[in-house]
Amino acid sequence: MNFILAPSILSADFLDLRSEIKAVEEAGAQYLHFDVMDGMFVPNISFGIPVLKCIKGNTNLKLDVHLMIEDPSRYFEKFKEAGAEILTVHVEAMKDARADLLKIKELGMIPSITLSPDTDVKEVFPYMDLVKQVLVMTVEPGAGAQPYIDKCTDKIKAIREEAVRRGLDIDVEVDGGINEKTIITAAKAGANVFVMGSSIFNGKPFESVKKYEEILKAEK
Repeated sequence: MNFILAPSILSADFLDLRSEIKAVEEAGAQYLHFDVMDGMFVPNISFGIPVLKCIKGNTNLKLDVHLMIEDPSRYFEKFKEAGAEILTVHVEAMKDARADLLKIKELGMIPSITLSPDTDVKEVFPYMDLVKQVLVMTVEPGAGAQPYIDKCTDKIKAIREEAVRRGLDIDVEVDGGINEKTIITAAKAGANVFVMGSSIFNGKPFESVKKYEEILKAEK
């Protein structure tokens, strides 16, 4: 299984964002994760299209955008123009999930679907044939530096098992509370893409990425 690290800039130092992104890229991370919050679907407000536009073209990292916003289809075209390559939308936020996921693909982005910790994992099953990635939120969406919710491990397992059963080649991404212990838990359950904010950016980003690469290498 190909393991992918996706540092989340939600926890980065915005006064030094250019060098923080450069550090994780040079260390070997493959994705750069954007947590976009609207203050409605989740209580917090983060950043959006202007920040993504600033970074587009200034990194070789794949831009992995997670929309925590109500009725996300209103902004698909704008996020495509801003540089989003993977676009993740919440099953709870979409009015017509099938149409929305098809639209993301039509626009040339990689469609990805996610669910919150209290949402039944089977809610995403009908759409797994339309996506290349399923994101399992292992904390409540809307804030960083939360502890990993143990019950979400079963969701990771269920999604990976369903993908294998149906012969679907998809990534299973996890986001929230990922550290030296929980990254192993998630990997053993079937996750292969790991979003990490404070675990990467609260220390030295380059060294942190290297550390997690070594942990994952030992799990292969």
